[in-house]
Amino acid sequence: MSYRPLSPRLLGCCALFVFATNVFAQTPASQPVSPAATADAALPAQLQDFGAYVDSARKTFEVPGIAVAIVKDGKVVMERGFGVREVGKPEQVDAHTLFAIASNTKAFTAASLQMLAEQGKLKMDDRVTDHLPWFQMSDPYVTHEMRIRDLLAHRSGLGLGAGDLLYWPPTSYTTKEVVERLRNVPLATSFRSAYAYDNILFAVATLVIENVSGQSYADFLRNNIFKPVGMDETLVDMTYLKPGMDVAMGHAKFDFKDLKPVPPMAWSNNPGAGGIYSSVHDLAKWMNVQLAGGVLPSGDGKEQRLFKQSSQDQMWSMLTPMKVNKPPVPELESLKPNFAGYGEGWFLSDYHGQRLVWHTGGWPGMVSRVTLVPELHLGVVVLTNQESGAAFNAVTYRALDAYMSGSKTDWVAAYDKAVKKAEGNADDSWKKHEKERDKNGKPSLALAKYAGTYRDRWYGDVIVSNEGGKLRMRFSKTAQLVGTMTPWQHDSFIVRWDDRALNADAFVTYSLDADGSIRDVRMEPISPLTDFSFDFQDLRLEPVKPEAP
Repeated sequence: MSYRPLSPRLLGCCALFVFATNVFAQTPASQPVSPAATADAALPAQLQDFGAYVDSARKTFEVPGIAVAIVKDGKVVMERGFGVREVGKPEQVDAHTLFAIASNTKAFTAASLQMLAEQGKLKMDDRVTDHLPWFQMSDPYVTHEMRIRDLLAHRSGLGLGAGDLLYWPPTSYTTKEVVERLRNVPLATSFRSAYAYDNILFAVATLVIENVSGQSYADFLRNNIFKPVGMDETLVDMTYLKPGMDVAMGHAKFDFKDLKPVPPMAWSNNPGAGGIYSSVHDLAKWMNVQLAGGVLPSGDGKEQRLFKQSSQDQMWSMLTPMKVNKPPVPELESLKPNFAGYGEGWFLSDYHGQRLVWHTGGWPGMVSRVTLVPELHLGVVVLTNQESGAAFNAVTYRALDAYMSGSKTDWVAAYDKAVKKAEGNADDSWKKHEKERDKNGKPSLALAKYAGTYRDRWYGDVIVSNEGGKLRMRFSKTAQLVGTMTPWQHDSFIVRWDDRALNADAFVTYSLDADGSIRDVRMEPISPLTDFSFDFQDLRLEPVKPEAP
């Protein structure tokens, strides 16, 4: 995977250095914190002012609310909330506030498969077709050789975020329909040759779990992970949220500028990739089970396990090496790891000579990070209700430093510098587009002739209609992807989505044949800050000919 700046919503899922964008407006002042939510006396001296530090991160990166839990040697030394659940409302974030943890769900999916393997219901090196005979990739060899373990390792040959438009933003496809369409998603590299983060193969893993266990994904997690671990507050996705619950509202920068709430999103057709809602209170329990090698808390002195140590060894073993990218600013140089890779649902790297096992998650309006330091029996989780990877990283590394180096680096300032550089690069990208634009380049055809139904083999239909002299684009399976197309130059247009929280406006370029008929349509995001899950560039849209009467 070649590096490019990514928006803060999902970029933590595929890059070792995570940077946020858009730091303009003021954040509400910190709210008082319930004293019952913290055990600050157990914290090292470097974290006695941690509350003030977290609030500085909130204000710098415009995050209304943050929740943090730290576990050490099997004990919870902090679980605490900062700020508010929603801008303009008084309800405070606390240790029990639910957030979307997005791709931190992947570790639960990996654990589920390993638990089923322990039960003898599958083997991690089984072919996927052993359990889903109809499963197909676009290459027959990859179809035949794809193993259960490969579903978790981002080494399939798919490109970055390939197929994400099948469920992001939410679509009307079922999980099986998503996986069936995988046969038409093109490969970018050869099988197992390179790392490229994907979500769609976790939809395949979801179906394997359901097929093998005889339970829905939601029921399997509730019965086999949440209940044994004691994660009583955790929900499989937002459809289980009820009025009055202690839940954070996500916030996004509309048009990359104005911070506003965004409604919760359900990912019911790919829950294994990122559906879970949880609190730092519950995730502290999850981290302690992980750090104990799968051993569950027990009051009777008898050892009970969620999974075996050997299963965790597999989850934490590197399957896919990753390129270590150069930090964008010198202030982040000390975070550059000596190695990086991906295991089964976990990133693997090092910091201050210690192995890190970690993951991040991004969702509309919420991003998060879970970090484990196994040899120190240390875990840190940071949940936020704004799309700022810089915030969760700055908080995470301050906590890690307190236990690992004793230093008090101002990671807020360091990440703020990286954010501003990323924003500047995005501005330069737009200026370059404007400079190269032929302002006299008019469309070759009358606007009405660009209207029609266009079909991509893996996504489906995209409809362009002429409405009162304006072109409107609609993705047939995605309610949020509706927008107005305006001429850019020649046969290229810009589509601006009605939902301004998406920050995913795109170029739309028509190709004409020698007779002036439309051959195909290609798309690409305009801003380098647009989430990679808007994989417009992978679409190959061809006009659908009207059926003969």
